[in-house]
Amino acid sequence: MNAGRIALAAGGGTVAYFAAGFAMFALLPQMMTEARKHAALFRAPEEQMSRMPVMMAAILAAIVAVTVIYAMTYRQGHGLADGVRFGALVGLFVVFAFVVHNYVNLNLSLSLMLMQAAAYFVEWTVVGAAIGLLYRPPA
Repeated sequence: MNAGRIALAAGGGTVAYFAAGFAMFALLPQMMTEARKHAALFRAPEEQMSRMPVMMAAILAAIVAVTVIYAMTYRQGHGLADGVRFGALVGLFVVFAFVVHNYVNLNLSLSLMLMQAAAYFVEWTVVGAAIGLLYRPPA
């Protein structure tokens, strides 16, 4: 593994994560409508924004970790296709370990849980695609 290659792929994956996230909110405006029904569970928008740097740093750290896992398991292959498969697996992990877990433990509606599951699955699949396109093992 090479730190520069990991950084490039993780940086691209992070940009892809936030771009996909914004796209999902644009394509699924009903997700925000549904989330507003759960006001007791979510911080006020101003409070969320004040904590945004923490979330962004945490997402970057998660994507660095996922990029290292990708690099450790990399086989010579098709970057985009391998990245999409990898990202889809990460997306499934996030959905089952995080989204469904929160649905069980928090008072979330089934519709919000399903929209979050779709959004996170797509975001992590896009992250995997970006990592697959950008990561190249050292020569």
